[in-house]
Amino acid sequence: MKENLTPTIRNCARAVIVRDGAILLLCKQSPSYGTRYALPGGAQEEYETLQAALVRECHEEIGTTVTVCDLIHVADFFKPRSTDPETKRHTVEFLFTCVVPDDYAPTNGPAPDKNQKDVFWLPLDELETAPLSPEGLRRVLSASVRQHPFYLGRIT
Repeated sequence: MKENLTPTIRNCARAVIVRDGAILLLCKQSPSYGTRYALPGGAQEEYETLQAALVRECHEEIGTTVTVCDLIHVADFFKPRSTDPETKRHTVEFLFTCVVPDDYAPTNGPAPDKNQKDVFWLPLDELETAPLSPEGLRRVLSASVRQHPFYLGRIT
């Protein structure tokens, strides 16, 4: 195994948590990108399964243990980074349906992302106009698409 490997592609696991007609999202704010909503989750660490990464990231960001269910989508994403000059990071996003405990109330976890301001339930009928990041999530999260796993290719 090659030591000190710096991957050019980063795997990220994201949680799609839907309950009572709403989806659990992070609210992020930054001077560069304004207010945007994102799925909980994040990067896979060395020797970690995608499911273990998702459990760890959700505990850090939303303060609870999730039950990871089905892989529903895989997509490439070129994430803009706040660098000078601006760069992008190539990530492969793995979206899993997940379940939170019945008594879960949205809250920031013990180690939220640096731009994370809040965790909340967004009614599914408001997805169409929500400031999602990445924007391509709208297509992924639509009720008709959510039913079948597939590789999306690049999302913007």
